[in-house]
Amino acid sequence: MGRQSRIRNGWAAGAALVLALVTGCEGVDGGGPTPSEENAGAPAAGRAVSPLRNPDGTGPGLAPVTGDTDRATARELIDGLDTKGRGPRTGYDRDEFGYAWMDTADGVPYARNGCDTRNDLLRRDGQDLRFRSGSDCVVVAMTLDDPYTGSTIEWRKQEASEVQIDHVVPLSYSWQLGSSRWSENKREQLANDPLNLIPVQGRANSAKSDSGPASWLPPDKSVRCAYAVRFAQVAAKYELSVTAPDKRMMSRQCGG
Repeated sequence: MGRQSRIRNGWAAGAALVLALVTGCEGVDGGGPTPSEENAGAPAAGRAVSPLRNPDGTGPGLAPVTGDTDRATARELIDGLDTKGRGPRTGYDRDEFGYAWMDTADGVPYARNGCDTRNDLLRRDGQDLRFRSGSDCVVVAMTLDDPYTGSTIEWRKQEASEVQIDHVVPLSYSWQLGSSRWSENKREQLANDPLNLIPVQGRANSAKSDSGPASWLPPDKSVRCAYAVRFAQVAAKYELSVTAPDKRMMSRQCGG
């Protein structure tokens, strides 16, 4: 973590279930942690929201899933996922999902709002936002409560990689599980859907790489069920299978 960081201890069956909620490893440990042009005045994003209360991904953060009822709901969502083995990575390229952080991936929240996806996510999750002079889009400084590590990051654009946007369901993972056969439009949606995107500590995101939940989980154990729910929400929304080990691990994090 960079010098300006400080540590504070401290989504058809599945789709139907998620809609209802709105209107209503084996032993794996997570990887990692292991101005003058700035304008003040942006409101804080607010407190982190449970994925069960945030099925479109427009709420900030990733609050823990707690309570027997919510954890049972989480397991039901996970149990509805189909499984298959990972196929080859042959042909995978990030450009198959559109150019990074495009604002023109129609069909997802924030599309065509005049601000790229990365900055949309920083605005959603960051607090004490400061913007580039003359812009209400480009975030140049903020405070981020990182859900993966439980740390608080005082981020500045000069150290951009300190905060990275994680694809909860990695694009390479999706490619090996079937997105290689999707339309270009659907892949662009997956890559820019806020449901599948969380700003997190850069080192934790790098440690995750394209791993599924059987191989990587957030270091902060309190959000592992929430992470499994978000992974399942994305897989269900896009009718994407997960591997059997990943499904078992996801269920286990929520008491299954």
